[in-house]
Amino acid sequence: MLEFNFNNKTFSVLDNSENGKVNSETIFKYKQEGHLVTADYSGGTIKYGKIIAHLSNKTLKMLYQCITTENELKSGKAIAKISLTKEKKN
Repeated sequence: MLEFNFNNKTFSVLDNSENGKVNSETIFKYKQEGHLVTADYSGGTIKYGKIIAHLSNKTLKMLYQCITTENELKSGKAIAKISLTKEKKN
């Protein structure tokens, strides 16, 4: 059994690198089938983007591509380390 389930989950970015294009207005909509994880994303500076990833333990190895609101085509790869945190309640 997989520790993480991304299927039908929606996320936004809290923080990004200085040269990153996504921001807090970018919404990621994930799907998952076993170890295969995919996402569509848009909003903020992104017109449309796509992620395909492999989930192994607590690591997502990802390839991404997108087009920005300035019509720049971007692509690359990333590795995300996943952890769960307690939800803050106000």
